[in-house]
Amino acid sequence: MRDIAVTLVVFGTLPFILRRPWIGILVWTWLGFMNPHRMAWGFSTTMPFAMIVAITTLIAMLASKEEKRIPWERETVVLMIFVGWMVITTTFAVYPQLAWPQFEKVIKIQLMIFVAMMLITTPERLKWLVAVMALSIGFYGVKGGLFTILHGGVYRVQGPPGTFIGGNNEIGLALAMTIPLLYFTARSVERVVLRNAVYAVMVLTAIAAIGTQSRGAMLGMGAMGVMFWFKSRQKFLVALLAVGAVFAVLQVMPEAWYERMHTIQSYDQDKSAMGRINAWWMAFNLARDRFLGGGFETFQRGMFAIYAPDPTNWRDVHSVYFEVLGEQGFVGLGLYLLLATLTWRSASKIARTVRDLPEHAWMADLVKMVQVSIVAYLTAGAFLGMAYFDYYYNLVLIVVAAKAMLRAQGVFENAGVTKLSELRPSSTAPSAPLQPSVARPRPGDHSAAAIVRAGSAPRS
Repeated sequence: MRDIAVTLVVFGTLPFILRRPWIGILVWTWLGFMNPHRMAWGFSTTMPFAMIVAITTLIAMLASKEEKRIPWERETVVLMIFVGWMVITTTFAVYPQLAWPQFEKVIKIQLMIFVAMMLITTPERLKWLVAVMALSIGFYGVKGGLFTILHGGVYRVQGPPGTFIGGNNEIGLALAMTIPLLYFTARSVERVVLRNAVYAVMVLTAIAAIGTQSRGAMLGMGAMGVMFWFKSRQKFLVALLAVGAVFAVLQVMPEAWYERMHTIQSYDQDKSAMGRINAWWMAFNLARDRFLGGGFETFQRGMFAIYAPDPTNWRDVHSVYFEVLGEQGFVGLGLYLLLATLTWRSASKIARTVRDLPEHAWMADLVKMVQVSIVAYLTAGAFLGMAYFDYYYNLVLIVVAAKAMLRAQGVFENAGVTKLSELRPSSTAPSAPLQPSVARPRPGDHSAAAIVRAGSAPRS
């Protein structure tokens, strides 16, 4: 029954995608984040829904009369260079038979990111994209939060098997990243009932993140919570929601959970932690020896035998930083960190620019929440091997799309940032085109600013 339902929903969206290609991005995002077909048991689990939607979207985009261009912001350029670098490292990978299939997965994600940059061109589309991202993972937040409460936190919350977020650590990271976007989505909803419902999803998502019993997710939640409070405008509400979530955790989680979290302080006695550190050293030594790194899927037993301090302790790298370092070398890691830095700075720039523009206030809230999500990703990601997680690149997409929209409206100029209010004529001025002549002071305006604008002293 689930197989039929998912199939009908996906194929039912195709006619709408053919008419409006940007809807294909929403469906693709829903499939990539929520993976609804993975919750069935029959034929739909192996159906190439994502490929069908992607092909339909590409066909519809090519047939559409809308202007289609990639917004070449600095983040876009760095991302394109990073993709090109991955092509090179995969070509010279140590294990090409393993690297190329992984490269195929990564390049599909990046292709749709660039397609989304061309299609998500209006505020409404951007808000819909954020809502789909937040609610797709929020679904597992509700499910996992209720599961944690009902079972007293004894069992770990897991994600859908066979996906990016299948394990407890991976879903924990995704849940932590989603809380800020749920907050933005709630503030975007006008109806009070729906807004409160999204706030409830937000609290359950926080409980579910704790219920994963992931130490990396716990660190991500801590860093995210601090940044969340600083970036939000409703600090009292955020504090109230945080207190509610913490109270629920204290009432629900068993003693075993506290013992597991305390092992963060004694990592040198934890075999799992020491295994990760061994893998990190392996990645560092590999990158020093091979300029291009080892390519995708390089963390194999043979490489540990050559580069790891303990050749017998072979395990996954469990860090986005060392994953990129080992697979893409120092150049790849530099591009990866540069992309994060530029995205953060652009988000800050957007927030400053629209601060005094009421019609764009929502965009300031959005990019601030994107920054909070990035903090969660970069903190928890230090202990998880999810460097190519599509969620992170969708955050980059959001900032690029917002930046491109502001630039199209004249808020962002190529030579710098100009506020929209400075570009518009005053409400008392006639609606004639702006002239290059020097502005004159208004009658009775003897202020210093008016004198400077006019270039002469007022007449008596």
